[in-house]
Amino acid sequence: MALDADSTKNRLACSFGQKYPRRRHLRPQKLAPRAIPRHISEMNVNTLIIGAGAAGMMCAAHAGPGTLVVDHAKAAGEKIRISGGGRCNFTNLHASPANFISQNPHFCKSALKRYSQWDFMALVDQHNIPWHEKTLGQLFCDTSAKDIIAMLRAEMDKVGAQLWLQSDVGKIDHDGSSFQVQLTRDGRETDIQARNLVVACGGKSIPKMGATGLGYQIAARFDLPVVAPRAGLVPLTFGDDRFKPLAGTATPARVSAGTASFDEAILFTHRGLSGPAVLQASSYWQEGDSITLNLTPQGSLLSFLQDQRRSQGRKALTTVLGNVLPGRLVDFLRTDLALTGNIADQSDAQLGTLCESLQNWTLTPGGSEGYRTAEVTLGGVDTDALSSKTMGAKSVDGLYFIGECVDVTGWLGGYNFQWAWSSGWAAGRDIAQRTR
Repeated sequence: MALDADSTKNRLACSFGQKYPRRRHLRPQKLAPRAIPRHISEMNVNTLIIGAGAAGMMCAAHAGPGTLVVDHAKAAGEKIRISGGGRCNFTNLHASPANFISQNPHFCKSALKRYSQWDFMALVDQHNIPWHEKTLGQLFCDTSAKDIIAMLRAEMDKVGAQLWLQSDVGKIDHDGSSFQVQLTRDGRETDIQARNLVVACGGKSIPKMGATGLGYQIAARFDLPVVAPRAGLVPLTFGDDRFKPLAGTATPARVSAGTASFDEAILFTHRGLSGPAVLQASSYWQEGDSITLNLTPQGSLLSFLQDQRRSQGRKALTTVLGNVLPGRLVDFLRTDLALTGNIADQSDAQLGTLCESLQNWTLTPGGSEGYRTAEVTLGGVDTDALSSKTMGAKSVDGLYFIGECVDVTGWLGGYNFQWAWSSGWAAGRDIAQRTR
């Protein structure tokens, strides 16, 4: 095959340092972006409930036909499932407005009265769910918390309510007569048009279960005020790890914070204090404030020590105290309280000072474990913006807030579930009556 002379010349020239002839480079053409088809469908419902927790499912069971419940979780009622060690402390025999915290302590009265613990207990009995009472009126399932979830799902099915899981809420609008909500489910977008919108997506507690501040964002979208949220029913922490040597030690005590006092067990942890009494008090504690521990709330400690001095005078003071306090706690307090000598060596004045120290132990926590372990979220949608009878927003027709996202927080022991049942029932009944 014959070679082109000019081509051969150019190739040979390269070996002597000469360059190939300059090549022309074509600029790549910019391609128009390819349109990605969006799979959007539309759906009309009477009521859209955001949140398939206790309050949301309760509302769906009473809101009437055309109800859709959506949640981003893989299963409904996840907080119900893990509550009470898997047995669900579903209400409390002693539930009353006095067991709830709110800027308006009267707000919860209507819902709690119209749908009480007795009403929910009747529903549980109707579904043949066995239950038992523990301490302080706390009611638990005998078998599993899943019984309560199944009961609520059955009540929803009875009225034809739909449930969409793993669904993300996008833009929310209101045109004056209905709500437009963008949902994404299984990669597909659905535009929901709803006459009523119920916000039941809880607070910020236990974020590992997917808790977010969505309810507060929706409130802000419609210009409803929100009381600053903070962690409640939460362990308290101390930055100096002072209680690390006592980790795992529990004892009955009275814990006081703010205006409230609670007599239950306390638990010393590596990071601070926990246990029922501390969790209860934490909801009344403000950062920077002190709490007070009474380590011997039952009976007269001074009289006991004086009796021991008369009858067991040769015993060491620490040994005598070991009859009323855990030994590890006595050892921990030995230096600070000068627990030396025999009980016989202690004067009435010294015993009085000791009792004062044990019954008024003042501590200032550095903080709390936060939303990571908090059982509830304090604060929420300001009740001044809602109807106490219906849970409806006063300024936006058809908009409701129920459950934990509202500024109503119960004590430990089934009270928050009762608020979920009562507020969910109140909103659902109002929607059903408006639909007729």
